[in-house]
Amino acid sequence: MHFETEAIRTQNERTQFQEHSTPLYLTSSYVFDDAEDMRASFSEEKERNIYSRFTNPNTSEFTEKIAKMEGAEAGFSFATGMSAVFSSLAALLDSGDHIISARSVFGSTHSLFTKYFPKWNISHSYFGVNEVDKIEDLIKPETKIIFAETPTNPGVDILDLELLGKIAKKHNLILIIDNCFATPWLQNPIKFGAHLVIHSATKLIDGQGRVLGGVTVGKADLIREIYLFSRNTGPALSPFNAWVLSKSLETLSVRLDKHCENAEKVAQFLETEANAENVKYPFLKSHPQYEIAKKQMKKGGNIVSFEIKGGIEAGRKFIDAIKLCSRSANLGDTRSIVTHPASTTHSKLSEEDRLEVGIKPGLVRVSVGLEHVDDVIEDLKQALNSI
Repeated sequence: MHFETEAIRTQNERTQFQEHSTPLYLTSSYVFDDAEDMRASFSEEKERNIYSRFTNPNTSEFTEKIAKMEGAEAGFSFATGMSAVFSSLAALLDSGDHIISARSVFGSTHSLFTKYFPKWNISHSYFGVNEVDKIEDLIKPETKIIFAETPTNPGVDILDLELLGKIAKKHNLILIIDNCFATPWLQNPIKFGAHLVIHSATKLIDGQGRVLGGVTVGKADLIREIYLFSRNTGPALSPFNAWVLSKSLETLSVRLDKHCENAEKVAQFLETEANAENVKYPFLKSHPQYEIAKKQMKKGGNIVSFEIKGGIEAGRKFIDAIKLCSRSANLGDTRSIVTHPASTTHSKLSEEDRLEVGIKPGLVRVSVGLEHVDDVIEDLKQALNSI
């Protein structure tokens, strides 16, 4: 079936009540017929729900949908996107292992690599978004994983998934891609050689700023390790949030198409503004990785970044002048959102670290929503004119 049909028609088996829409399963545990049924279930001779920290009908439905959309063998869903990132890495890494990662990663992922994993003797090496050709020079005998997000947050840079896949295959490494900005509708990293794909479902997958969630899908043997780790450490997605997210997937394609249409128009407008420079949107021909984006993405997504002339003070003045768009650190909402990364999402990084990943003092990230695009443009225009 086509993507849109899978998103709508992948559902749990109906109960005796013949419901049209999957019901909520707000239960912490499940009962067994007898001692043998219980023994066989806990020994995993039977595939069934035991405890909602392990599996639940709602989380299973959501996970199955994402796995189908990404072309993955299996998956596991988490309470947040960052619990998906941490659990996936922690389940697969041992003391002494080494990660190679793109330097442009979400701030909390950077903190995992630099602050927490070193406690367990797990090291990392970074490569720049324009230095993919240097990855092989960073590989050590103890290297196990290549990690990247594309498009990147917040700079909207694009990494070549096909090249990353070839390097991972050549050196027998696990390639993990954070696909949050693109979603399964716009990009499928597994087609290019990724072994695991991670999403913060909090963002565009929910699409309305309601619930938190995360999911990892990919190779069954790797997901098995992640499942066992998560079964014991407890970062599972709640049934209610899974139910909301599964319903959200039914409209993902139509929502994303409109997000992308609006975002491209916003990016084109910003390129004409005197107070905006270095406008970046994957499907603008001016984007440094435009050709790569066109190769691996259906459309450009909903995130636009640009720099305010005048640095950090001008950036703050711009944010203060916003009237329609929301000032928030979130993204992927129906509502357009403006964020000043240097003073918010990436404020805990040193100035040197921020500059290393292209986060200049005046950088602004716009998550373009589903309002009428002319109203969004008018708001951005008046805020730029106030500087």
